Amino acid sequence: MQPTDLAEAGKTMPLDQLQKIIHNPVIPYTGTILSGLLPGELVVIQGSVPDDSDRFQVDFQCGNSTKPRADVAFHFNPRFKRSGSIICNTLEKERWGWEEITYHMPFQKGKPFKIVFMVLKDKFQVSVNEKHLLLYNHRINLERIDTLGIYGKVQIQTIQFISNNSLQGSQPSSLGITKMKSENGEIPDGSQLVVPYIARLNSALRPGRTVAIKGEVNKNSNSFAVNLKSSDSKDIALHLNPRMKTNVFVRNSYLSDSWGEEEKDVTNFPFSPGMYFELLIFCDVHQYKVAVNGVHILEYKHRFKQLEKINILEVIGDIQLLDVRSL
Repeated sequence: MQPTDLAEAGKTMPLDQLQKIIHNPVIPYTGTILSGLLPGELVVIQGSVPDDSDRFQVDFQCGNSTKPRADVAFHFNPRFKRSGSIICNTLEKERWGWEEITYHMPFQKGKPFKIVFMVLKDKFQVSVNEKHLLLYNHRINLERIDTLGIYGKVQIQTIQFISNNSLQGSQPSSLGITKMKSENGEIPDGSQLVVPYIARLNSALRPGRTVAIKGEVNKNSNSFAVNLKSSDSKDIALHLNPRMKTNVFVRNSYLSDSWGEEEKDVTNFPFSPGMYFELLIFCDVHQYKVAVNGVHILEYKHRFKQLEKINILEVIGDIQLLDVRSL
């Protein structure tokens, strides 16, 4: 059964398996992370900030010892004094490392929040209220993390541990894709997908089909683009072009040798340099629906009506391509 809405597609594809849910934990909370953390897992914390809160913290710990204090692989610490900031750090052998400070403050006193910690092989990727916030590179081996601690003035409704086997760390695959050529004209081996990347869909696009692209934005990225095209013309049915320097997400079509009118409006720009992403393009009867990391971002009405002729996928620009599928 094909998903009829991108929200449903987002539920079924990026998030595969629910591990464990903890409801209304007492703060301070210290709990064992069953089976540890692996690349591709999500830790989702939903709660609210009390009106009198000055700070709270979420610690990914290596044990729960207090004397000596257990190492903290990732210390995530929102502080509300002055204009507010988020301090990230690592505690090793009871000594703090260098602080990484984020001055954008997505938490508000008296307001609910949803934090998603995405575990990648080389870093944590953190979003708050479905908007990317920060990256934190691992300073301690991920395998050592076995405890989650939450402290300070905060109220927590749920803690969820979610497996996501499709994330970084899995082998690339090209289900429903036939590779055509890469930058040097050769077909890349199974360990990498070289950009620029051009591939043929094994069957043409139609309502109910989804194209899934997984990658990582380069740290000094300017922009990248994803194009859905027809092989028998120069037409580009869908041109998706996130521009990191200006935080503009351009959508357009190239028909009859000319570009149409650009669409740019999005509530939140979903990309940031260095971040991992899963981009889903769901083809509906009248439009495309686009999601990034499970969050619906935009809709784009079909300008190229002959969907059965759309059979080419092209990816260009400043990204590392990790996986491509047509479902």
